[in-house]
Order: sequence, then structure tokens, then C-alpha cells
Amino acid sequence: MQETVTRSEIPTEQTWDLRDLFADQQAWETEVEAIPAALEKVKAYQGKIAESAEMLLGVLKESDKLQERFTKVMTYARLSESADGSDPLNQANAARAASLQAKVSAETSFIKSEILQLSDLHIAECIVVEPELAEFQKQLDDLLETQPYRLSPEAENVLAAFTEVHQAPFMIYERSKSSDLHFPSFTTSAGTEYPLTFNTFANYETSADTEVRRKAYKTFYEALANYQNTYAAALATEIKKEVVESRLRGYDSVTDMLLHKQDVTQDMYHRQLDTIQEELAPHMRRFAKLKQRVLGLEEMTYADLKAPIDPDNSPAMTYDEAGELVLEALKPMGEEYMDFMTQGVHNRWVDYANNHGKRSGAFCSSPYGVHPYILVTWNNSMQDAFTLAHELGHAGHFSLAGRYQRISNTRPSMYFIEAPSTMNEMLLSQHILSKYNDPAMRRWVILQSLGTYYHNFVTHILEGELQRRIYKKADKDVPITTDILNGEKKALLEDFWGDAVTIDDDAGLTWMRQPHYYMGLYPYTYSAGLTASTAAAQKFKTEGQPAIDRWLETLKAGGTLKPQELMQKAGVDMTTKEPIQEAVAYVGSLVDELERSF
Repeated sequence: MQETVTRSEIPTEQTWDLRDLFADQQAWETEVEAIPAALEKVKAYQGKIAESAEMLLGVLKESDKLQERFTKVMTYARLSESADGSDPLNQANAARAASLQAKVSAETSFIKSEILQLSDLHIAECIVVEPELAEFQKQLDDLLETQPYRLSPEAENVLAAFTEVHQAPFMIYERSKSSDLHFPSFTTSAGTEYPLTFNTFANYETSADTEVRRKAYKTFYEALANYQNTYAAALATEIKKEVVESRLRGYDSVTDMLLHKQDVTQDMYHRQLDTIQEELAPHMRRFAKLKQRVLGLEEMTYADLKAPIDPDNSPAMTYDEAGELVLEALKPMGEEYMDFMTQGVHNRWVDYANNHGKRSGAFCSSPYGVHPYILVTWNNSMQDAFTLAHELGHAGHFSLAGRYQRISNTRPSMYFIEAPSTMNEMLLSQHILSKYNDPAMRRWVILQSLGTYYHNFVTHILEGELQRRIYKKADKDVPITTDILNGEKKALLEDFWGDAVTIDDDAGLTWMRQPHYYMGLYPYTYSAGLTASTAAAQKFKTEGQPAIDRWLETLKAGGTLKPQELMQKAGVDMTTKEPIQEAVAYVGSLVDELERSF
């Protein structure tokens, strides 16, 4: 295992090019200092929005301009810290940007408050007078829907002023992971010493060597356990903040408030969680038992769940090789989409280095008016190609939305957000199967596809289940403690895996690994997105170009439609559990094929 190095030792070509945002630190600081003047242009409309259609249009357009500039400032700071959170300058920039965000949020809160004083009829009349306001229709409609839950303008201003404080739990969690959390190396019975970091643990989880896999697991969670009380306190604070806000605003529960932000009903939410857990668990238990048999394990432990069932058939792949493979796979998406993909792979949109201080996991950040930035940690495996395809799916989505929509209309509901990314994974799987006429490669791709469903339908849906249980307790004012988080996590894992997998106490700590708990009800939406992309990918096969065209038009729509409307535009009806059941059945068919091949 290669030793993780410092950021300064990383070759430039493995890093993203932040000069597309700002030429250097000084240019960023100059823009930071200029934001207050841009803010004043927005504040000039305070108290005047109701005067005329011209004033309403003016404040919305000026707000968009401010948002575009401020987004670049925030993105630069956040990306720098994500690449190396141990750098004091990056930490300082992130803190400075967060303070500025609190100021902008507080001093523009009047916009929503004043618009909420307007009637539907008044806004309709304004659109007649200023037709350009039609571009803000969805934004205005969504805002009016929050009217029953809005506080007084003064109270909204106070809450907005506390933005930086409200973000503190997540900041503390991420800062701890990138700067303070260290792991000892571990040594196997053969005398080989293995270095361990938060990011490299993912490599050991998938090791074919059972001793390496299990010792890495034990070492990792023993070290992580030293921070469990601090991390529990941070998460409990995040949850308490949400509970308090939901009560102040008059929601029946914190879940109602968080779902309202997603334009998602309770039925949609519970249907996703319940259907997958109830109907997928039997298939995944079969998969776990198959893996245990093939690997010759006396006991299938939680540490073994990601062990390669076919370790001799795990293709190595460099970033350059993966980039070309992904670009080949995405060609059916057409010239416009492919232009973005080619730029993404070749023009340093991607940071794939492995260095100390780098944030774990993978993400895509899409600042309006520039281009997306993708963070991954490359492990020279074809599996990384799927991660790259996934994040390029987000990049393609927001590149198209940014080209055709205003900044305020680019982002759809979280419920849809993971559909474009998982679609790219589907296309990559299909391409590899068509490219390689090899039974061994087919089996590897099936295993990789199962990995995608495991990630979205197991890992993230069980994160969602933990949230459902914890928020239910929080609404009843039950203190969220380390014991509750560990106990509920272990219990839901036992419920899902049954007797197929031994769930130890360390498995109860897995909530500490994911930042998604600080992002509202984000985890379960991964499964919603994959459900939609599974259904749409099938339509690609049966309908061809018309289905692809519908999909591209859906991406271009950005956030101008509600999530169910977006999915319907793509030809997927999420008003019933049928698409979920079909996706689960597809997972079952993959397990069936694997059982026949071993």
C-alpha cells in the first residue's frame, strides 16, 4: 500500500485547477472584499419589492447576480479545504467564507419576507407586466408554499444571521476528520505493516486477504471509537437545531420540515425506505451467503461484506484509462453532453490525488458560470472508473442546467439529484459488457453493478433508516447520545442482514463515517435517484434515442419542476412503488446470475 503524501508532493495533473475560479489567493480576497458592495445593490430594494413588477423583477435578478459571485467565493474556499483541510490557510479561508455567507444570508432575508406579503394574484399580475418574471415562476411558487411556516421578517433575519453557527456541527465534524483523526498502522501475521488513513480504509475493506481486511477493520474502528462522544455531540447538535427550527416554524415534525424542502411527501419518503428494506433484504442475504461460501469463510462478518468474491478478476486501471473508457460509454448521450464530459476528464476538473488532509469520499461541486469540480481518491482500479462516471453524471447535469437556466433555477430537489449520476454508471456497465466478450469480465461488471446498488440501496438506505429512527426520538425530546446512535445503527443492521451476517459492536460506529447526516434527509434520496435511473436506462434499451432525448431535456430543466414532475418528464412514474420493486427485482436477477456462475 502506497504511503499517503502531503499535498505539496502531489503532481499538478492529479489536482483540479482552481484558477478557473480565481487566478490566485489575492484575486479571491479581492472578490471577498467586493461582495459587500454587490450586497448593497440587492439591499437597495428593501422595502420596495411590493411597489411594482419592475421592483420584483429587479430584486430577483440582482439577487441572482450576487448569488453567482458569492457561489464562486464559497466554492473556492470549500474546494481548497476539501483538497487539504489540514492547511491553516484553507481553514482560515473556509471560516472567512462562512462568515460572509452568514452576512449575505441575513441581509438578504428581506427578499423572501417581502415577497411572502404578496398574494398569488399580485404576482400573476406582475408577470403580465414583466413577462421575464415567468422565469422565476417555480421559485416564487415554492416560496409561497412556505408561507404558513415563515416567521416574522425580524425573526427570519436573526435566524439567517446565525447561519455560520448553524453550520458549525458539520464544520467541526469535517475539520476533525481531515485534521485531527489519525490511525495507527497494523501488522499481519506475516510481519507486513500497513499504513491506515480515513481514505485508504476503503481499499482494505475490499482486500481479498481476510486477515488484512479484518485487521484493518478492527484498527480503524478502535481509533474511530476514540472520537465517538465528540462526533455524537456534533450530530446531536445538528439534529437539535433542526428540531428547534421545525417547531419554531410550526411543522408537525422535523421530518415534515426536511421533506418540505425536497418537495417530497411522507408517502414518497416512507415508501422508498420500507419497500427497499423489506424486499431487498432477502436478495442481499443470499448475496452475503454466496460470498461466504465462495470465500470459504467460517463466519460472514460485517468486515467481510465488501470482500471481492472474484479477487483474481479485479481489473487495474489508471485515471487516464478510466477517463477514456467512461467517455466511450457516454457517447450515446450526444455531442452537447459529451463536450462537457471530455472537458471534465481532460481539463483538470477532477482532483484524484491521495494526500493527507483530503476529504474522504467523492463529490461534484458545480459553481454557476464556471464549470463543475470533482473530488475522488484514485486507487488504480476499474471500480474508480464507476466513481468517476458517477460524479461526471452530476457534472453533466449541472452543466446542462447551468447553460439553459438561471442560477436560481438550476438545482432540482434532492429526490432527483442522484438520478443523473447513477445513469452514467448504468451506461458504463452496459458499455463494458458490450466491449468485452468475456465471461469473467461480465461477472466482474455484475459484481460492480451490485456494488452500485449496495452503495445506494443498502448503505444509504440504512443511513436513511437511522435518520428516520433518530428523528422520531428527537421529536419526542429523547437526548441523542452515543449509546442511542451506536445501538440503533447496530439494530437496524441486524434487522436487515438477519442471520446472514454477524454484526459486531464496531458496526454500530459506521454512522461516524458519513457526512450525509448533516445534509438533511439526503441519504434515502440516493435510492430514489437510482430507482429512476434504473427505469430510464431500461427505456434507453427499449426505446432508443427518444428516451435519451427525454432524459437530456429533463437534465436541462434543472430545478424548474418538482421532483415527481422531473421523473415523469423522463418517463418514470414514482407515484407508486412499482419502479422501486422493479429495481429491487433487477438486483435479485443479478444475484441469481452470480449464484449460477459459482
